[in-house]
Amino acid sequence: MDLLLIVDYALLGLVFLALWVALKRFNQSFMAIALTFELVGITTYFASTAAFEMLSLSNQYAIATTNAERSVLLAAGQTILVIWVGTAFNVSYILSAIALLIVSVIMVRSPIFSKTTAYMGILASLLMFVPPTAGSIGVFISLISLIPTAIWLILIARKFFQLGRRE
Repeated sequence: MDLLLIVDYALLGLVFLALWVALKRFNQSFMAIALTFELVGITTYFASTAAFEMLSLSNQYAIATTNAERSVLLAAGQTILVIWVGTAFNVSYILSAIALLIVSVIMVRSPIFSKTTAYMGILASLLMFVPPTAGSIGVFISLISLIPTAIWLILIARKFFQLGRRE
């Protein structure tokens, strides 16, 4: 349950730090805001994730010997799921979307990244304004947002490798 997303968020923190270094000279104020939003979004996500709690409950459920124990563990699991899709997760998701939008708009104006990279980031960020917790349409849109996000990340990685070779 979101173990890959935990890793993803940690790595995105590093990506946004690298983007801040690369783009701060083009708009230091907005890059600082974007980095702050992303770091707060990551922190909020880490506070909201229930992956390890659910793993613990799952292990306890597996060794439970009575129906009463299983019922209590199922109720605990349902409670954690409700908390997980609550405010903290949504705030995290939206803060990351705002950070991505800010960075991508700055990319449009910078000579470092291509317009394609910038527009993929803008598209991904706009799709991310509908969180996956917004019912079936939210799940669908969040899955669709992965396409421009993946392209954006590949283009950024390629540019960072090019910049690294030049230095």
